[in-house]
Amino acid sequence: MLEESTIEYEKVILIGLITQLQDEEKSKEYLDELEFLAYTAGGEVYKRFVQKMQMPNPKTFIGTGKMEEVREYVEENDIGTAIFDDELSPAQQKNIEKILRCKIIDRTNLILDIFAQRAQTSYARTQVELAQYEYLLPRLAGMWTHLERQRGGIGMRGPGETEIETDRRIVRDRISLLKKKIATIDKQMAVQRGNRGALVRVALVGYTNVGKSTLMNVISKSEVFAENKLFATLDTTVRKVVIGNLPFLLTDTVGFIRKLPTQLVESFKSTLDEVREADLLLHVVDISHDSFEDHIASVNKILDEIDSADKPTVMVFNKIDAFTNQTIDEDDLTTERTKAHYTLEDWKRTWMNTENTDAIFISALNKENLEEFRKMVYEKVREIHVTRFPYNNFLYPEEYHYEE
Repeated sequence: MLEESTIEYEKVILIGLITQLQDEEKSKEYLDELEFLAYTAGGEVYKRFVQKMQMPNPKTFIGTGKMEEVREYVEENDIGTAIFDDELSPAQQKNIEKILRCKIIDRTNLILDIFAQRAQTSYARTQVELAQYEYLLPRLAGMWTHLERQRGGIGMRGPGETEIETDRRIVRDRISLLKKKIATIDKQMAVQRGNRGALVRVALVGYTNVGKSTLMNVISKSEVFAENKLFATLDTTVRKVVIGNLPFLLTDTVGFIRKLPTQLVESFKSTLDEVREADLLLHVVDISHDSFEDHIASVNKILDEIDSADKPTVMVFNKIDAFTNQTIDEDDLTTERTKAHYTLEDWKRTWMNTENTDAIFISALNKENLEEFRKMVYEKVREIHVTRFPYNNFLYPEEYHYEE
């Protein structure tokens, strides 16, 4: 008989900064996101430590007084892991490990760890391994304690080689091998994309955990893995979808995140080829999230990096079922009205509803407004299809209308 397995979460603390570039509110948002990342990776957050500084301490990231406070807490509560909100330099990581004597990881390392857990296919695993090795290479010095030079003596004279150099060489060779492997798979995927025929390609893009996979399941009536955790989808999924009499290809892609490690953007650029080659982007946004405008900006920045910012785009504001806004009492004359007080109707009257923005408000989970969404996608895909195949009347009898 199988025993029930209980998941044991690691004891974790979070450490962040309030700086000139990152005010208190922003810092809290980033730490909320970091806590969700830690939970996704299998950690339980016991406490957050935040310090106001003009810039991070080059030796220990936070000040010495704060570091002592963290050290005492780590010892008293038997904390196993300290997670820093920004990428640590190899020297900072080494110094902090000496003081805290627990596992030290930063945001980049945490995201890489989640990616490693979530990677299902050989391709995704190869991409993640490449990103991990590129992250590891400059940090090798602090990872071994046996780094003394090889002893001299008979047969040992000459330039010699430290163990760290041997390790670096092994890692560099591995990086080179993985890059070749990815290049080979890229060629295979390019052939697959070429074999998909003359169908319009639509890609779902957006921040992580905004409901892209749920929406994919609803539209394509297929079972793509969806979960309320960050980076539930790593492997690109392509499905043939038919709306009315119009078939097209729909792609579910990896979600983006703020402060996304550059190694990952580089490693996943080939996965993002699906976005680059799409004819239409469906930019899914979680409108119930307080920072959804920041999320939109982060996604647009990455789309710009992969030369896809100027593609035809439909803004899909998802999770309207979970949307709430702050309210002001009628007799409250002091509280100033901000975006936090906007209702959905107020948002619809902003930039979201200008002539050059195609926007729709839906709930993929509760299937609200999905007919309007399907109709909008149908019209957009039809427009692209007719432009591309002006003589192809087979799919489009003139008398056909979506409503029929």
